[in-house]
Amino acid sequence: MSRRVVPLTLDNLDDLPATCRSCLFWELGPLADPEPAPAEEARLAKEAWLSATLLDWGSCGKLAYANGEPVGYAMFAPPGFVPRAMSFPTSPVSGDAVLLLNAHVVPRWRAGGIGRMLAQAVAAELVPRGVKAIEAFGSTGPASQGCLMPADYLRSVGFKTVRPHPAYPRLRMELRSTVSWRYDVEYALERIFGTNVGKSLTPARFTPGKP
Repeated sequence: MSRRVVPLTLDNLDDLPATCRSCLFWELGPLADPEPAPAEEARLAKEAWLSATLLDWGSCGKLAYANGEPVGYAMFAPPGFVPRAMSFPTSPVSGDAVLLLNAHVVPRWRAGGIGRMLAQAVAAELVPRGVKAIEAFGSTGPASQGCLMPADYLRSVGFKTVRPHPAYPRLRMELRSTVSWRYDVEYALERIFGTNVGKSLTPARFTPGKP
């Protein structure tokens, strides 16, 4: 069985799950039209965002394949490239961190080591680029809140709360330049990728600025 992890590019963007491929949750700012964009328009907007991020910052995602089939992915970017990040009451994301946007492994591959492969690929990508930390906006609400991961879950895998909030705390994992860091972060990311805590969500269903 062949397995590999490659950077997310315009050439393989269509290998993302269909819901994520046309979801602009993170790519749109807080003042965007709350109605979801038509599918084709959303796909083009996703391509434009990825193209700009690749050109200005570099690799911002990983795709995992098994026997030629896409089976998992992770997306991440600095806060300046993620307009939606400014809509949270616990914004802004720290300037020395990247934001973990989404991560997913298809259910039937979660016991096959794909999560570990993705975790290792993300760690290997970020450390040499001088990234100091990974941050994420947690949710204390229902698990159906899509692109937001449960705050308790993030804490359980090593993230620490840096700005508390009753609904949308911001959490952080330091990327220390020590031997133990690599294993800690890979373990945490593997657990995130190995569960279905990151699902696509349309902006119309998310209004963190409202009570």
